[in-house]
Amino acid sequence: MNMKLPGLDISNESDWRTDFAQGIRSAEDLLKHVNLAPEDVDLVEGADLGAFPLRVPQSYVAKIEKGNPRDPLLLQVLPLKQEFQSQPGYVKDPLHEEEYNTAPGVIHKYQNRALFVATQACAIHCRYCFRRHFPYSDNAMTADKLKAALDYIASRQELDEVILSGGDPLSLSDPKLFQVLEGLNSIQHLKRIRIHTRLLAIMPNRATDAFLTGLKALQKHLVIVVHINHPNEIDDEFIQAAGLLRQAGVHLLNQTVLLAGINDNVQTLNQLSHRLMDAGVLPYYLHLLDPVEGASHFNISDAQAIQFVRELLEQLPGYLVPKLVREVAGFKNKLPVDLGLYTQK
Repeated sequence: MNMKLPGLDISNESDWRTDFAQGIRSAEDLLKHVNLAPEDVDLVEGADLGAFPLRVPQSYVAKIEKGNPRDPLLLQVLPLKQEFQSQPGYVKDPLHEEEYNTAPGVIHKYQNRALFVATQACAIHCRYCFRRHFPYSDNAMTADKLKAALDYIASRQELDEVILSGGDPLSLSDPKLFQVLEGLNSIQHLKRIRIHTRLLAIMPNRATDAFLTGLKALQKHLVIVVHINHPNEIDDEFIQAAGLLRQAGVHLLNQTVLLAGINDNVQTLNQLSHRLMDAGVLPYYLHLLDPVEGASHFNISDAQAIQFVRELLEQLPGYLVPKLVREVAGFKNKLPVDLGLYTQK
């Protein structure tokens, strides 16, 4: 199953792998790097973060405003006391993904698309992550489980697209990643491969020469959906990496989660759309928060979200306004949120 890639050289993979391995792992270290003390924030003390500990790459920390306890990037990764306040309706598996876990690593919920959970690893642990409680150990991608997952996808003729997710699939080394991609590339009835990743925005040096060479060798239509919530996450390095990906024939989209205290104002969302366009990335989805246990303090109301999108429609061309959606357990598609803008008389 090893992919034969022309001129594949993984020697420059070490830079991003080093950044990945050297990420910050404690709240105390993170606060020191951004010139804050524990008493400056509503920090949880002594709590067991379990399988979802703090993890933040240095490249992301460098974008956080020093001395600002309300910095929108800091608040996405810092475990606060609100995370441990139980709220009704916030559960470990808000989308009932375990019901659709039809093969190792495969979540087959949508009619013509399946999600492939390629890894549990992420370069960054966002505190609102809806899959923070996912049973990754049951879906660990051993050689046997990879074969079983590919066999399942190959047996389902109705599938025309596979979505690589995780964790973050780009946290895999190039050889492991392209082992998965080659397996998918060989399935004739698949038309598209989609990769959902936060890592490219956090560590743009992941777009190595070997990675780009490997993507060019794929025959399937390739889409990469990056996950960027705030314009401050977009820097010149990401814009350069996005340009290289477009040159490799990749279509780039972005998804954003609406988060209280992070991007819950129309000015930030407007600026984000403009910054994405600067990088050649089209806004795709604007997600309402999935009600996962530990994330209730990030929630905003439907009414607020609808008002933001109404204002964005007045301020931006249509292609820069993302679709406002929510995902609800039991539905086999994302649900567009009705903006209620027009009623035929």
